[in-house]
Amino acid sequence: MLICLMFSGQQYSSAQADKYSLEELMGKADIELYGEGINLRKEAYDAFLEMKKAAYQDGIDIKIVSSFRSFDRQLAIYERKYLQYSEDEGMEPLAAIDKIIEYSTIPGTSRHHWGTDIDIIDASKPAEGDVLDPSKFEEGGPFEDLKLWMDEHASDYGFYIVYTKEPKRRGFKYEPWHYSYAPLSVPMLEVFRKKNILQLLIEEDFIGSEFLTTGFIRTYIRDNILDINPVLL
Repeated sequence: MLICLMFSGQQYSSAQADKYSLEELMGKADIELYGEGINLRKEAYDAFLEMKKAAYQDGIDIKIVSSFRSFDRQLAIYERKYLQYSEDEGMEPLAAIDKIIEYSTIPGTSRHHWGTDIDIIDASKPAEGDVLDPSKFEEGGPFEDLKLWMDEHASDYGFYIVYTKEPKRRGFKYEPWHYSYAPLSVPMLEVFRKKNILQLLIEEDFIGSEFLTTGFIRTYIRDNILDINPVLL
């Protein structure tokens, strides 16, 4: 049976899901990306440009601060944070990993590997310090208007927030800046979750990986990979 899902006038077929390889889902393959400073798959890139144009007409300049991220790039982020928390701050290994996965993924499991996900700000609004801070997207923050605009219009272009403010949601903390292009990312997640993610992570060798127990990884898969905006499942 051919199953189709609709996202605000856009659809994809589950029959297309087979074309995504494990290597590209883990950020280990070279994929074709579009747009200087955008770096998305073609369909997501086209949709983003349409959304950016519409937002600009409403006085909002959507700027991507992070999109595609390779396995090696995610590995560097992860290991830098691990060393910071474990050596500089003296945290125990699992405590350090718990701290990392408040906002950052274990290498090979990032949605940013797919070329479908974006972290965004409003480039027209000056902001000091860390721009990816939830408070900056709340009332009175520099990106309040961006958040309100995205709440109303993002789904028209196939983009949905990934890590919501739902109080019962587990895993990564609320990220009002992180959106995913659902017509591509939903079938990609469908393929990824059918893989033996537990075994894949056990086979990886990076700083601190020896402390990733089976129980820890199972919880990580349940809470961090799958406890997301239900529209994206």
